[in-house]
Amino acid sequence: MPQPTVAGSPAQLTDLLRGIIHVEGDRLVVDDETALRDRGIRDLAWTAAFGQDEPTVEAARWIVWEASQALGIRSASIHALYMARGRGELSGFTVPAMNLRTQVFDMARTVYEVAQRHDVGPLILELARSEQEYTYQRPGEYITSCLAGAIAAGWRGPVFVQGDHYQFNAKKYAADAESVTAALRKAIREALAAGYGNIDIDSSTLVDLSLGSADEQQRTNYTRAAELAALIREIEPQGLTVSIGGEIGEVGKQNSTEPEVRAYLDGFGREFSARGAAGKPGLSKLSIQTGTSHGGVPLPGGGVAHVKVDFDTIRRLSAVCREYGLAGAVQHGASTLPDELFHRFPEVDTAEIHLATGFQNTLYDHPATPKALLDEVEVWVHANAADERREGETEQQFVYKTRKKALGPLKRRLWELETKDEILATQADKLELLYHELRVNGTRDLLERYVDAPERHRPVPEALKASTAA
Repeated sequence: MPQPTVAGSPAQLTDLLRGIIHVEGDRLVVDDETALRDRGIRDLAWTAAFGQDEPTVEAARWIVWEASQALGIRSASIHALYMARGRGELSGFTVPAMNLRTQVFDMARTVYEVAQRHDVGPLILELARSEQEYTYQRPGEYITSCLAGAIAAGWRGPVFVQGDHYQFNAKKYAADAESVTAALRKAIREALAAGYGNIDIDSSTLVDLSLGSADEQQRTNYTRAAELAALIREIEPQGLTVSIGGEIGEVGKQNSTEPEVRAYLDGFGREFSARGAAGKPGLSKLSIQTGTSHGGVPLPGGGVAHVKVDFDTIRRLSAVCREYGLAGAVQHGASTLPDELFHRFPEVDTAEIHLATGFQNTLYDHPATPKALLDEVEVWVHANAADERREGETEQQFVYKTRKKALGPLKRRLWELETKDEILATQADKLELLYHELRVNGTRDLLERYVDAPERHRPVPEALKASTAA
């Protein structure tokens, strides 16, 4: 199949889509769904991601959003399903939350193609705030790529797009707390405006374990989290209750404890109510630390060290979370764990598991990935990330740790790799395993029972309106 076309004007875009869609008044009409899935959606996704003309990019994103509304593939919140889990109405599975750092359109398409084969229901596509920067993806682009991939797969049903780790930088916060908080308020507004239905607030970086009681240690954490959660409830779209996650233990630090969970959730409740949100829905889940680290721990000679996950901690703290009506505990930093461990997460009632670096590693380490491209990645990290190299770190450790930073500069090359189908086939195999081990196969009916994904339409961009009128 030839590479998609990146339209340079709204007129060119509408010409590419002639006979596939048209604009009627203030609504988009899909004339040929098969042609949209097979051809048109690729031109739209590439234009939305790589277009240089802002009105054309805006038009492409609008068309994808409205097509998703017309086809019933709508951005939604997983909040109601998680509340049902908190009430004890469902259990026995762990929702995979997958960070798609690159090849996003094709990865999202693969995620949903595999999901359809196995009747999978709840799954989340997410991007951390830090990942936005080094992968060169703002929320408007990311959600468009995710929805476009779901359309290409022929998916029907809600699409859960999540802002992962909307995190406070501890050093910057110590220097200027208000500016750091203001930046997070802005980031949340941007994500919700783009259409996200799920946001994870990570103020766990502000926990001070040197203080005496668990409440004192968690106070800044739960206070800031409640402040941002109250903002979400104030600005979320009518008819949509955004799923909000909190976090008590910074990933890679010491394991979380029951007193920390209770101190955080009690404090969050008080502060949330004090900010005018009394009676409104609060958190739906809570991230804890159980022994993992983001990206895994690279070994000096290559590879990733095995880590010991404290599954008993997950079981106990998930139960505590459900006492407060939450779905349970969330596990971060798990994608590099051995395959034989994933079945343990649903066994201990883990509500959600975050998977990122493993998909990136499959891309970089795949036999079909050109060596010339990998050499270019190494040159790039030495030129642009040398200040991140720690004393005593080997070449393999340094490259492993920093190669994610090359995903943005090489984004279009990665999206258009001639060998990407081979790589995506391997990604699909991994997804097959994850869905099975996390026991989300056969859960599709839960979406129909618990998730409402109302239509949310947007005004036709002026440039597109003028183009279609002409």
